[in-house]
This record gives sequence, C-alpha cells and structure tokens, in this order.
Amino acid sequence: MRIIIVGAGIGGSALALALEKFAARADIDYLLLEQAPALTEVGAGVQLSPNGVRILEWLGLGDDLARFAVEPGAHQLKDWQSGETVLQTPLRAVAQKTFGAPYYHAHRADLIDALATRLNPRRLRLNAKVVSVGQSGDKVGVALADGGRESGDVLIAADGIHSIVRNQLFNPEAPRPSGYLAWRGMVPADRAAHLGIEQQSVAVMGPRLSMVFYFVSGGRRINWIAIGAGHDDKRESWSQTASKADLQDSFAGWYGHPRGLVDLTEQLFVTALHDREPLPTWVDGRIALMGDAAHAMLPYHAQGAVQSIEDAWVLARCLEMGRDDPPAALLRYQALRKDRAQRLQRHSRNAERWYHLDDPDEIARRNARLAAHARNSGGGVTPQQAWLFSYDAEKAVLGTDDDWRALREW
Repeated sequence: MRIIIVGAGIGGSALALALEKFAARADIDYLLLEQAPALTEVGAGVQLSPNGVRILEWLGLGDDLARFAVEPGAHQLKDWQSGETVLQTPLRAVAQKTFGAPYYHAHRADLIDALATRLNPRRLRLNAKVVSVGQSGDKVGVALADGGRESGDVLIAADGIHSIVRNQLFNPEAPRPSGYLAWRGMVPADRAAHLGIEQQSVAVMGPRLSMVFYFVSGGRRINWIAIGAGHDDKRESWSQTASKADLQDSFAGWYGHPRGLVDLTEQLFVTALHDREPLPTWVDGRIALMGDAAHAMLPYHAQGAVQSIEDAWVLARCLEMGRDDPPAALLRYQALRKDRAQRLQRHSRNAERWYHLDDPDEIARRNARLAAHARNSGGGVTPQQAWLFSYDAEKAVLGTDDDWRALREW
C-alpha cells in the first residue's frame, strides 16, 4: 500500500514516523510531500500534554524532549491586576505518575527539528507544492506545481488550516475569523530574571485581553502569547510584525509579569485567530483529512498540535491493521477521532468568551467556579484535564479505552 501525505508539519511528520515503524511488517510505502524548501518553523511555543507526549515517545523523541522541552510545575490561572493565582493544578508532580508521560513546553522549531531529523529522506520530497488531487478506482493522484504527478493507494491531507485538499474535496469555505488577534514574543530568560517568573504554565485572564506564558528551549527562553478582541484584517499567519507601543498600552494596569515580558520583547508578531467549521466527514473514498486540515481549533486548551499527533498514531495504526481495505481503514480512523477532536473545537470556541470577560459579576462567578474546581479536585488535576490527558491513542485503536470514555468530559 502506497500512502501519499500532503504536508510535513507536526501532524504529517508524526504520521510519516508512525508509518515508518509499521512499514516493513505491513508492506507500507509512503511519500511525504512538503511545499516548503526546508522543514523549519517560526519562533513560537507549543504545549505538549501527556496524551501527545506518550506518542512522541513511542516515535523515539523521548530523549529529545527531555533535552529541549521544559516540564512546568503547575498550571496556574491568574488575576490580571493582582497576579493572584485563582486556580492551580499540578503538572510535574502528577503527569508522569497519573498519565504515563510528562507535560512539556517546547519551542516549535525544536520539535519540528526533532521530527525532521528522523524522517526517512528517501520518502520525503521538499519543494513539492500540491495544486490538485483526485481519485479513480483504487488509486489516488496528486498534481504538483512543477508539473509532476504522484499516485498511490491512499492520500492523507495534513496541509493545515488552508488545506488545498479540504478546499477541493470537502468544503471550500474560508477559515472562520474569531474576531480576536494574537500577539506573541520570545524573551531570553536571563534578561527576564529580575521578574522572578517561575517555571509554570501561566494563563492570565483580563478584561477583553489574556496572556499565556511559559519557558521553552530547555529553560533558556520565555514564550508568551497575548490574545485580545480586534477588528484588524490580519491574515492567519505568525510572520507579521506588530506595534510594541500599542500592546504596551493595552497592558496598562496589569501586574508586573505580563507587562514586563512585553517590555523586554525585541520583536513582536501578530496574527488573526481563525478556526474551521466542523465537517460532517473527513473521508472521501481513499482520501482523508487530519490535523488542522480536519479540525483547526482555537488555542485556549493548547491542544491543536497534540490532536494532530493523536490523529497521526490512530491513522497509522488503522492503515496498518486495515491494509487490505484502505477505505474501511480510513472510516475507522474517522470513527475513532472525529468526535473527540470536534468536541475540543467546540470547547475551544466556548473558552474564548470565558477567558475575556469584562463584566465584574461574570468575572466573580467565573472565579468562584474555578475555586470550586480547585476544592473538588483536592489539589489534583481537574476532570477536564483528566479527560484530555488520559486519552491513550493505542488503546483507542485496540478498543480498550473504556476507562477514558467513562470520564466526564467537561
């Protein structure tokens, strides 16, 4: 069975590595097509919860993650004015013990590099921009911008929120603008030492504005992202620069850590936040979507990259186990993954308003609910975190994930 993968981002690369594990025993061949001339990533952080880390460890990245990623002590939700912690749930002390893998913060460039160095160069083609796809009988095909063509038995679209495959075969609607903008930056940790920021996963909720920050690159840098309502026509790209002065004004009145990080940032970037509407199906015959092509989501639960990694393992295993009937294997993958990913799309949309309340009564009610979560969890993880982190992709494929499915979702 020959599988064509379109897109070598986190999800597509993870799928390629998973297929590589099963290639010999399942008679699988694959080709990974990437339109860029090199596998690189702009400077941004990524949160990797245990449900994704355990898969990366299965793919051989455990030592790399331990080297360049950072294990935060806890997840903290803080008040924007006082810096008071409204809710704290442990991570370092419980993630490995409870969920079988750590919780990490990483620089996306480090993660992409770790994936890229493990890809089989004979099955990777760069500068390969796909312009159209199709299928006939038991074969799929792609046409490339340089005039070339490739064919195979299965085609997987891992080509992101602007997926050509999704737009051509499933739904050509544009990504949905959320109405919010995101600014981000990186600060060398030694330059921010005077701020006294601990190695935690911190989210600060303010009126119409929020900020998340954490350490990456083995603790050498602090990554931050601020999100606020906006009407700017910024495209959904992380490569646009932003006005530092405007953002500094927005953080007037905030406690020291968010303001200090913005002040110390030499180069800011801004993007408009978009997601995609849930699709009724991810599969069309021998063609399937995965990752952001299937379920692009807003960042409030820090699950976008991890859901792509979950997709990758489940999809690879379904193709391995169902190699005699690829269309049925793709439908099984969809049945295992679609509901979970689309629930997270919905929850991430709902969280947008919750993060940015500006009515004092609503803020008080939100904080009271958070305090109740802390009391009810007894100092451990919340039910929501348990539902996210305890998902085991291998058990899902084998149908032995009854314990996870019995957990309360939200």
